[in-house]
Amino acid sequence: MGRLRLGVLASGTGTNFEAILAAIDDGRLDADVAVLVCNRPGARVVELAEAAGVNTQIRDHRGYASREEFDEQVVAALEAAGVELVVMAGFDRLVTGALLARFEARVINIHPALLPAFKGVDAQSQAAEYGVTIAGATVHIVDEEVDHGPIIVQAAVPVVPGESPEAVRKRILTQEHRIYPYAIQLFAEGRVTVTGRTVTIDGREPVADQSLISPPLPR
Repeated sequence: MGRLRLGVLASGTGTNFEAILAAIDDGRLDADVAVLVCNRPGARVVELAEAAGVNTQIRDHRGYASREEFDEQVVAALEAAGVELVVMAGFDRLVTGALLARFEARVINIHPALLPAFKGVDAQSQAAEYGVTIAGATVHIVDEEVDHGPIIVQAAVPVVPGESPEAVRKRILTQEHRIYPYAIQLFAEGRVTVTGRTVTIDGREPVADQSLISPPLPR
């Protein structure tokens, strides 16, 4: 099996994009970024991609009459680059069937919450304000509903009630940078099967008696 060709969709600072590039560089990820598509000219992620020599395509969504028209142009850029897996990394647009139908079960996203809890924007603040003691991040297949598709990988972190959303955000972001390259590698190894809402990972080890308890039990 050859190296997986990725198409990254991003809009902002590109920290998950950096984590993906780092995983490729140090041999943890058998993939290459074939193209970065960004909808916001001047975003930091564009500078990162160009500095890394990644094929970079700017598609300003404000220049299109509809989401579908915009997505068709994104699809054209992805297909021209021979993309096999589409990776949303801080992409601030809702994608439509125009894109999803062309890459069925091959569009993934990372969300800073333990889905299905705290969907939508600013999930970390939602979690902190709700008073949860465990939060986290989710990598999932993208469908036409917001933060809804089948779940691939999740990571959980403890939350101290009363701490700032920014503290929660940083703790979750650290885990995002760990699990996103890992999830992509599962695709690179051909180990992901999607059936309805269930994702099966071939060769997954049996789960032992593991747990994250917050606050931790006394020893």
